[in-house]
Amino acid sequence: MTRLAVVCCGLLLALAPMRCAQADESSLKTRRVHLTYAAEVRDVPRDAKEVRLWLPFPPSDESQQVSNITVHSDVPASVSREEEYGNQVLSLAVSNPGQSPVRVELQFDVVRRERRNAAAVFRSPLPKPSTEKPESRWLARDRLVPIDGKVFELALSVTRNQSSRLDQIRAIYDHTVSTLSYDKTGTGWGRGDIAYACDAKRGNCTDFHAVFIGLCRARGIPARFEIGVSLPIDKPAGEIAGYHCWADCHVADYGWIPVDCSEAQKHPEQREYFFGSHDENRIDFSVGRDLRLNPAQQGERLNFFIDPYAEVDGQPHDKIERKITYENREDRR
Repeated sequence: MTRLAVVCCGLLLALAPMRCAQADESSLKTRRVHLTYAAEVRDVPRDAKEVRLWLPFPPSDESQQVSNITVHSDVPASVSREEEYGNQVLSLAVSNPGQSPVRVELQFDVVRRERRNAAAVFRSPLPKPSTEKPESRWLARDRLVPIDGKVFELALSVTRNQSSRLDQIRAIYDHTVSTLSYDKTGTGWGRGDIAYACDAKRGNCTDFHAVFIGLCRARGIPARFEIGVSLPIDKPAGEIAGYHCWADCHVADYGWIPVDCSEAQKHPEQREYFFGSHDENRIDFSVGRDLRLNPAQQGERLNFFIDPYAEVDGQPHDKIERKITYENREDRR
């Protein structure tokens, strides 16, 4: 087992532009954790010629700082950036693997900071409007999030009494939180399918934010999907199951505004907080949907990217085990 230190100066040390008008830095909470992301590809056919494996690689930006990165793998691994969204991707390839499992383990330290757009929270526009021009991708449809037809009509209905962009966003947020319930029973949920979510009026975080993002984009408001994991608040260490996702939307007078519709529905007492804020108990791994990785996979674009993805001889292979664990590094502030 080789131990590889991943040095990605161009990817990790260059911070992304500021995404929101932050509150006073001294008032924002932080959390420091050590995180391990392990993946194992199983049940590889005996005659397989090649196994390829991709993992999401966490970014550093104004909300989180990633450091002390190591990768453990039997073969060399590399980190690259996919073109459409700029997500970082850890990948490796194993030739003639036999029937042995293919394993990789990513470890890193991360400091996560609370995000809070004070301008939006207190409805106090920025002294100078944001000059950032969000990419057109944040106004376009996703495969499961169309923005025409019934979605467009719903967006008009939800915002019909609102003239300002901020009021329209708040109306869409309130509609999403009030209309959907966080319910993972049955089938159909968890794909971020806006048609399903609007009809069933339930689902998980992907379904909530499909509705929020779809309605925003239908009204011409740039909105962005982000996905990662939630950090438990009641334990200093443990395993993290599943994933969590959230959203940002952009208005020139306020910059990027963070929202978390599903957490607001699950915790009504925090409904006001999650309009304009993301807490420190989360780690971001990737943004966007319908992803083409780098190196490109031969299968279809990924709906979203938080779980490991594998191909055997160019065909998608779903026999993958993912395990994410965390450990607090020091007292939270």
